[in-house]
Amino acid sequence: MIDPSFFEFGMLACFGFSWPFAIIKTVRTKNPAGKSRGFFILVIVGYLCGCVSRVMRTNSLIDSVLWLYLVDLLMVVTDFALCLYYRAQLKKR
Repeated sequence: MIDPSFFEFGMLACFGFSWPFAIIKTVRTKNPAGKSRGFFILVIVGYLCGCVSRVMRTNSLIDSVLWLYLVDLLMVVTDFALCLYYRAQLKKR
């Protein structure tokens, strides 16, 4: 029997693989067009809920799935921060 965490890890790895490309696009174009604050907030809340769920299920901070949640969360927050920064820069122009 396969541990369900295997599939959760796979889902997070797939989602996490796409965030660096989004970050790179934001940095290259310096234009956050098409990226909504609401979307970012929902994704951030979702990752935070996933983190809390993992800690409650495993009673441990030493969990590979939890760390993958945190890495993904960091990338989302990075892209969100870049979008906020570039929006502010565009308003100054």
